Amino acid sequence: MFVPTTMEEVSARGWDALDVILVSGDTYTDNAYNGTAVMGHWLIDHGYRVGIIAQPRTDDGSDITRLGVPELFWSVSAGCVDSMVANHTPTGKFRKEDDFTPGGVNDRRPDRACIAYTNLIKKHAKGKPIILAGVEASLRRIAHYDMWSDSVRRSVLFDSKADGIIYGMAELATLEVAARIRDGLPWGDVRGTCTASRTIPEGAIVMPSYEECSSDRGAFMRAFRIFRDNNDPVTASTLVQAHGDRYLVHNRPQRHLTTAELDAVHGSDYMDEVHPYYARDGHVKAMDTVRNSVTTHRGCYGDCSFCAIAVHQGRTVVSRSEDSVVAEVERMASKPSFNGIVRDVGGPTANMYGIECGLKTAKGACRDRRCLGDNPCPRLPIDHSRQIRLLRRISDVPGVRRVFVNSGIRHDMILADVHHGPAYLEEIVSHHVSGQMKIAPEHTSPHVLKLMGKPGSDKLVRFKSMFDECTLRAGKEQYLTYYFIAAHPGCTGDDMADLSRFCHDTLRTVPEQVQVFTPTPSTVSTAMYHCGTDLRGRPVRSERSMQMKQRQKETVVKPSARGHPRGEGRGGSDGKGPRRR
Repeated sequence: MFVPTTMEEVSARGWDALDVILVSGDTYTDNAYNGTAVMGHWLIDHGYRVGIIAQPRTDDGSDITRLGVPELFWSVSAGCVDSMVANHTPTGKFRKEDDFTPGGVNDRRPDRACIAYTNLIKKHAKGKPIILAGVEASLRRIAHYDMWSDSVRRSVLFDSKADGIIYGMAELATLEVAARIRDGLPWGDVRGTCTASRTIPEGAIVMPSYEECSSDRGAFMRAFRIFRDNNDPVTASTLVQAHGDRYLVHNRPQRHLTTAELDAVHGSDYMDEVHPYYARDGHVKAMDTVRNSVTTHRGCYGDCSFCAIAVHQGRTVVSRSEDSVVAEVERMASKPSFNGIVRDVGGPTANMYGIECGLKTAKGACRDRRCLGDNPCPRLPIDHSRQIRLLRRISDVPGVRRVFVNSGIRHDMILADVHHGPAYLEEIVSHHVSGQMKIAPEHTSPHVLKLMGKPGSDKLVRFKSMFDECTLRAGKEQYLTYYFIAAHPGCTGDDMADLSRFCHDTLRTVPEQVQVFTPTPSTVSTAMYHCGTDLRGRPVRSERSMQMKQRQKETVVKPSARGHPRGEGRGGSDGKGPRRR
């Protein structure tokens, strides 16, 4: 059942008011891939009255006031992507298209949406707390480098004048905040939240202030290291960062959901459609990607330097039960519109399902090493057997003809799993690849890969050989799709030329999935980009010219002038598919 977005729907549920109103920069698609929909169903399932206002007009109050004022609080999200990333390319051009807007024209989401929507509410519907949530607020919760203004900006809490931030995966923190506001209790110390204060809480770690970070790159890096070291719910402390005469209080992260709780999140009664109120405005392309797809887990311990998933979802993987995943596919297959094809079984990284370090869950993530990096930690019990079993169970669901894995796969994990990795790859290649298998080596230069936190190119060569052999045995014409990044900190034009030669001579392809590095807030790579050093203070040069960034990309994607063939041999790419790791 849809979460109400009109007063008629509110009345139809027998409600005379709403406890929480969720505001989003994306249109309202009712599925578990939409964080706003997830939060709406989660709160309703726990007894709260909730409504959604998606992509409200900002030039008047007609949209933002149509559901009235909530009894408890407003929850504001820019959507599933930072609004500046959604609206602008890495080279600064405005994006004309938007997959999350009906009709596909990018004309509904404002820049810095958290700020714009908070101001809209304060102007037309003030009176109740405004709490920011979602990726944009989560990654901008402390003083952060902003590429679009080329400056260090304050926490979005202060720039928006909101009452608080719920960061990360917000189910538990939102429930606790809602209960405390309902019961008239203070909520400023709830784990997983940020609030403003005139005083420093006892025992908190004091970070360099916004003023220090904005004027001193060394202070910025010190603050970032403190922030990064306190992102695990097991080991983190409360942080504070002065902004003028007030303090940002960054409470400890909320605990991760249990498997049973994650099953409950995905077991709600989603409609898996665009809400009719918004569907009348046109086709929503984002639904094409996620319809008839299933998420098996959340979190990622790849911890790639350039990626925000570890900052937002966490470095701990929480997996759903096999029964929960299969039950969702059974519901999917029972619908008259189901065509027999499960488009994707995956998550941030498809083959992390069911694999996690017991030491990490008990004592927290290690601060001195990555779980994967160049070589997987020996304590990480990499075992793909559970994933093989899950894929076979899904394939046996009545009505299912094909099951695909279109989420990205960590090839180094397959290589590390000597007992079940080869069987997993055989299973994927034989039954679950729709022509192309996505992997993200990102680069081939050793020093760039080290800065990225990615494995060496020797593992890529070994994996390609395994894949080609599996494909040959399966008798199928299938290819690897490679994802690479240009202009990452530490990467030069010569490094990209080496990458181009490697792709041509070793991979026998000219990749088309090459992205220019975007310095998104609160990632390790962005800190390196801004500060000119790595986390240990060693110099790292970054390309800052938009023209030269584009030239780095074109060194790889447009080498035909030098006589390099396109898409030659196995491992070719047609550039289709979303980037997911």
